[in-house]
Amino acid sequence: MEWLTRTRLLLGEEKLQRLQQAHVLVVGLGGVGSYAAEQIARAGVGRMTIVDGDVISDSNRNRQLPALTSTLGHAKADVVAKRLWDINPDLDLTVINEFLKEERIAEILDHPYDFVVDAIDTLSPKVFLILSSLKKGHKLISSMGAGGKMNPSEIRIADISKSYNCNLARMIRKRIYKFGIRKGFKVVFSPETVDKNHIIFTEGEQNKKTTVGTISYMPAMFGLYAASYVINELTKTLDEVVRN
Repeated sequence: MEWLTRTRLLLGEEKLQRLQQAHVLVVGLGGVGSYAAEQIARAGVGRMTIVDGDVISDSNRNRQLPALTSTLGHAKADVVAKRLWDINPDLDLTVINEFLKEERIAEILDHPYDFVVDAIDTLSPKVFLILSSLKKGHKLISSMGAGGKMNPSEIRIADISKSYNCNLARMIRKRIYKFGIRKGFKVVFSPETVDKNHIIFTEGEQNKKTTVGTISYMPAMFGLYAASYVINELTKTLDEVVRN
């Protein structure tokens, strides 16, 4: 594929083949997941499944890749799918346009994914996706909270047990501890302190008690960090795995 010439030049044929043979699941296509999905597709991953049941609203335009005035009211999964196929028409793409309940998460995770990207922003389905992915033995990276953060140099990737000063990560740790899980998967997080003045309580919004101020580039960068981890892990050779 000519469009992957520069990727091949950087990675070499063997690693590019690893990407082309991989299947990555991305759940949540908002500010984090949309960017993660696109970069994974642009790297040459051959098969993807994307999941989101939401539609694009005007408030998404400050940070979400598919959110434009021309796409308002459209399903996020459909808009992202169109972009991914426009990047790679040969991409084997499964599009799931629905909000996931526990039974459906378990059903979707029955497939043999090479990596799962969790970009869900509501707590209960996020926890269930994490627990189910670990139970199924899937490699996983989960995005923590990008809201209220401004400093990209604070973003890092670490085991969930090493995350700190992130309210979402704290709630995730509390939930998974009840199942005897204290470590074992990577998260993208920032320990940057969130000013409480940038948080408001909301009414009438599905699955949301608060809204946190968010700048354009931070969710995108969380998504890019997640994508970089997936791509680097998928392209590791046996020697690199042993050395690490």
